[in-house]
Amino acid sequence: MDPTIARETWRTLEPVHGAIYFVPEAREEYASLGVRDRMRGYFASRSAPMGAVQAEVVIATFFNFDPDLVRSSVDGVWEQVTPASMLAARLRAADRMIRRLAPDAIAAGDIAEASELARAAAIAACERPEGRPLFAGHASLDWPDEPHLVLWHAQTLLREFRGDGHVVALAVEGLDGCEALVTHAAAGDVSAEILRATRQRSGDDWLAAEERLRSKGWLDPDLALTDLGRERRAWIEQRTDELAAAPYDAIGVDGCERLRELVRPVSRAMSAAFG
Repeated sequence: MDPTIARETWRTLEPVHGAIYFVPEAREEYASLGVRDRMRGYFASRSAPMGAVQAEVVIATFFNFDPDLVRSSVDGVWEQVTPASMLAARLRAADRMIRRLAPDAIAAGDIAEASELARAAAIAACERPEGRPLFAGHASLDWPDEPHLVLWHAQTLLREFRGDGHVVALAVEGLDGCEALVTHAAAGDVSAEILRATRQRSGDDWLAAEERLRSKGWLDPDLALTDLGRERRAWIEQRTDELAAAPYDAIGVDGCERLRELVRPVSRAMSAAFG
């Protein structure tokens, strides 16, 4: 599969999954289990497919969040809830959010065809779990029955498959979590302020990462990417695309085009969750 086509297919579908991190339904479902802190709910629900793992495993697989944030969010959570209960709560939240944000898509029936295409790609991804621990945990879960939840679960698998590959590419380049965020900000896609806030990186961590990247020749004195920085950042993105492309061979170019066509209305509706 052309990595560019695979990337565009993933991007079209990503809001279907990504909305779960922003909607009130998720916070409500986790709070019903006693998990009321937003970040505690995020880390517990997303890491739950790997089982009751310790904070260090979450730090390794989630890669770019402040380690102290992860520890404070994960430590003790599995004494409060079980991974199974968090997974059930997340699926209930996904059901509620899709029904609220995209009721017309469910009623139209196109989501059934889309779910089968996405599922075929996700099942193909399940044949390649090596080196992808977060994806592998999700791949061990049972498939839901309803088409809109099949679509959500399929995209969850595909995005974790891609995400694990992205971590591999970052690690090959020798970047740590904070350095990865600094290069992301320097590329201009997302501001440093947003990245620091959402990953709760301290000013000292950020400044130290900038200094390390300057010493590597990736950043100039004005904190812009140098030619070397742009070259290596481009390699990371290209390698991520290449590592994520194989599952889409299962549906081919025409299947990817059809999947994007079917899912666009749902994705646009789900994007409302991002504000």
